[in-house]
This record gives sequence, structure tokens and C-alpha cells, in this order.
Amino acid sequence: MDLMPRRFFDDMFDDFLTSRKEQNMKCDIYEKDGNYHIEMDIPGFNKEDISVETKDGYLTITADKKQEQTEEDKDKNYIRRERVYGKYERSFYLGDLDEDHIDASFENGMLNITVPKKEVVDTKKVIEIK
Repeated sequence: MDLMPRRFFDDMFDDFLTSRKEQNMKCDIYEKDGNYHIEMDIPGFNKEDISVETKDGYLTITADKKQEQTEEDKDKNYIRRERVYGKYERSFYLGDLDEDHIDASFENGMLNITVPKKEVVDTKKVIEIK
């Protein structure tokens, strides 16, 4: 089965149906050398803020960053705050992909995940006719 986003609507409806938190986790998914690759932008987060898990056939990426208020912040009268804080989550259905050999790395705000395809085992059995 192919790696596909959890929602099952056409790309045409993505902007309408995608939650604001998912919009902050933009990604590219491509296939190369028998693997699926996910490249996800998660700027402003540290590696420790990010979790990649599999459960019940889904790959879930969570980024959680708490807004810390320092003594310096107490004196500021913000006009606008646009930097990202909070919990963000994105899930993808894996199907029959190899969950045991998923590899993930994070560098310069880019999360790279490699999901290998399972080797197809021929389960064909020939029945002798008597």
C-alpha cells in the first residue's frame, strides 16, 4: 500500500480541510531506491521537541514547543507574535511498509524520514491435482 496522508480527499481541498497546525508542517513525499522519503520543514524547533512514532499502521510526527517567558519578555508590549509555539501533529498511513526499519534525522529545521518498502514475499502455493 502507498504512503498517503490520513485524509482521503483530493489535493484540491487540502487548503480548505487542512488544520492550521498541519499547515505549519509542510512536507514533500517522494519515492526513490525502493524507499519512501518524507522531507518536512519544522523551523524553530529543536530535535528534542520532535517525536516520530508508528502505531496501528500510521506514522505520526509530533512537534511540541513550549512558549517560555523570561524576565526580559515581561517588559515587552508585543504588537504581533508570529513565531510558532504549541503542539503540532501530522500522520500518514503506512500500510504494508517496513515499520521496523524507518530512519529519521533532523538538521537545520528539516526532518528527513526514510520508510523502506517491505520485500514482497511470494506466498503462491501450487496445489497438486490428483
